[in-house]
Amino acid sequence: MPTRSFFFLSLAAAVSLFAGRAAAWEYPKARAADQADDYFGVTVADPYRWLEDDRSDETAAWVRAENALTAAYLDRIPFREEIRREMTRRFDYAKYSVPFKKGDRVFYFKNDGLQNQPVLYMSEGDGKDAEPLLDPNALSDDGTAALGACAVSKDGRYLAYTVSRAGSDWQEAYVLEIGAKKTLADHLRWIKFSDLAWRGDGFYYSRYPAPEEGKDFVAKNEYHQVWYHRLGTEQSEDRLVWLDGEHPQRTCSASADEDETVLFLSEGESTYGNRLLALDLTAPDAEFAELYPSFDAESFPLGVLNGKYYVLTDYRAPLRRVVAVDPENPAPENWVDVVPESENLISDALIAGGRLAVACLKDASEEVYIYTAEGERTGELDAPVLGMYGLSGSKNDSTLFYSFTSFVHPAEIFRLDLETGERRRLFETPPSLNPGDYATKRVWYTSKDGTRAPLFLTYKKGTAPDGSNPALLYGYGGFNINMTPMFKPEWTVFLDHGGVLAVAVLRGGGEYGAAWHEAGTKERKQNVFDDFIAAAEYLIREKWTSPDHLAILGRSNGGLLVGAAMTQRPDLFKAAVPGVGVLDMLRYHKFTIGWAWAADYGTSEESREMFDALYAYSPLHNIKPGVKYPATLILTGDHDDRVVPAHSFKFAATLQKALAETEDARPALIRIDTNAGHGRGKPTSMQIDENTDIFSFILWQTQKR
Repeated sequence: MPTRSFFFLSLAAAVSLFAGRAAAWEYPKARAADQADDYFGVTVADPYRWLEDDRSDETAAWVRAENALTAAYLDRIPFREEIRREMTRRFDYAKYSVPFKKGDRVFYFKNDGLQNQPVLYMSEGDGKDAEPLLDPNALSDDGTAALGACAVSKDGRYLAYTVSRAGSDWQEAYVLEIGAKKTLADHLRWIKFSDLAWRGDGFYYSRYPAPEEGKDFVAKNEYHQVWYHRLGTEQSEDRLVWLDGEHPQRTCSASADEDETVLFLSEGESTYGNRLLALDLTAPDAEFAELYPSFDAESFPLGVLNGKYYVLTDYRAPLRRVVAVDPENPAPENWVDVVPESENLISDALIAGGRLAVACLKDASEEVYIYTAEGERTGELDAPVLGMYGLSGSKNDSTLFYSFTSFVHPAEIFRLDLETGERRRLFETPPSLNPGDYATKRVWYTSKDGTRAPLFLTYKKGTAPDGSNPALLYGYGGFNINMTPMFKPEWTVFLDHGGVLAVAVLRGGGEYGAAWHEAGTKERKQNVFDDFIAAAEYLIREKWTSPDHLAILGRSNGGLLVGAAMTQRPDLFKAAVPGVGVLDMLRYHKFTIGWAWAADYGTSEESREMFDALYAYSPLHNIKPGVKYPATLILTGDHDDRVVPAHSFKFAATLQKALAETEDARPALIRIDTNAGHGRGKPTSMQIDENTDIFSFILWQTQKR
């Protein structure tokens, strides 16, 4: 491994080559059109709206020119190839998913190290003597075909699975006969945001109507539907199970209990809250029964146990509880607590061996407890450090599979016998990483309005808080998603070069329940950015870093976070990397699934007050000439049909135009992946390429000169 001195020597030798000033670069020309919209009497210019057409020749030419400029800049970072070698070495270890069991067979995903996609393995025993069952690396030449949902039939004969291509959210479904390892003729299209739920000789899935030709990646997704497909038939013969024709922007998904006696249907209006229904599959003329009628709470079915439906819910329990629902009296007022709400959020729960495994977040780090079906606590899992669990189990089997991971522990996989208490490690930490070389601690920062929140700091042991360390602040802050200890191999490369990693818990997430989430939504979204800025100020005040050495990184809603932070407090940061970000807050809801985010964001059209709030922080609309913004590397993918690339395109063009009028400006670059989407299923080779560029850029900007 190279030492930090290698970097310092390289930096010193390269100073004369380029200092990273925007003045040294001529940005690609972007036509400024005379385009504007009126919002409640306020005229808002949108000169680069033509970049929303990501299939036009003009946009394609701009993309090529931007990628050429970015490549030229990155090529001149003297240690970039050394970072690539380190990144490759860090990614090169065996990665395992948590196994799941079906009958006597155990299934899990494994990536040997540098395989582009993980392979599905099957074992007749405990998972050790496994053989490959399905290899998605054979589905494309460039590794961009990825497996999505996978479900094994109750009799163990068939595997239904979905495949996404080039990073798109669109998926196609296929069926594999497991014993013969033969792919059947069944082929289903236009699947999106779908589970697969077997029932007899077929399965349930969710899809949208086929979009208009050529509009696959931008058209608004409406009229989500649940269908049932019977093996050996054409998709045109599938049976429609659920469609809410009066509410085109609702989504729906189906899941069945392990015995295939009950079909649960969840209907949503946004990214939070769901209506929950159940259908008795044993009664031919049964109709869906409503378990929870509205969208002001979340309820997740866990399965059927002792004749009762077990549900994890935050109805009348902001930190969640597990309840038993009587199918004869399913109304919420009749629900019975099994695991009541406590002072910590219940982050996950499942039924295993007739028991309940319940994961709880305590200040954003997880603990797992075992309960009887009646709610008596009988045990817990030992967590060696601050970290997170992944759980897998079956109702009729006493085996609980689980993983444990932290910032410096890749996922270790264990098998626990819930009857005997015997625990065995199945898959271990790779030898190339020694977790003992690093330290993680949870500290607390205080936001602008006095709210306290955790901040996880990870660094190599011996790192001193002297104000000169390169530091990376990472966050998300939205959609009830928890920001907790996680392992990313690219982060260890940064740590090994003196970096301090800071992961911030922000309002808008779900770490402290529904109220914490709501405090970062709609008119309160500014709280999220205030939290992130306060975390940065903490790092500077406590001398873990300084504004000359601090970078920020986030993806998707985290890309919005970075865009807002860098436009509101550019003085705090040396570098900013907004990845696949929601950056145009006035028009986000007009593309693909963007309308579903309105519960968190609100829309520019719903009221003057909501428009004012969005306009006040929308990153695209708060770029100003004359401001010295952080060095910026914008990331997007040409097949991103979640957060369409137009967000990043327009932000880049606007930022570059402002920098052309700014003295001593730092660079603003955009890196546009081809055959890539929002991130899910991105092949390992592309992950290594992207992270090489991200961390070369960050280290180039933040290291000591």
